[in-house]
Amino acid sequence: MNKVRMYSTAICPYCIMAERLLRARGVTEIEKLRVDLDSRLREEMMEETRRRTVPQIFIGDTLVGGFDDLARLDRAGQLDSLLGTGPDA
Repeated sequence: MNKVRMYSTAICPYCIMAERLLRARGVTEIEKLRVDLDSRLREEMMEETRRRTVPQIFIGDTLVGGFDDLARLDRAGQLDSLLGTGPDA
């Protein structure tokens, strides 16, 4: 399974929904980088993604984007293979 890294905050509803979706797809470990606790992490996130909003999700080295992007991948049947859990993984 590919490593999942997510920039998030404590009270972000989209972060919570993203985590639920990932867990439903078998992800047991998510490296959460809390940008509300460390401004350097927010700067790092914006540099890496060119985006200001959370969540920002990486699967392996691939920037997925936010929750809407993650859900779109799931609906298209591409999330499992990106995670390394699907039949094409």
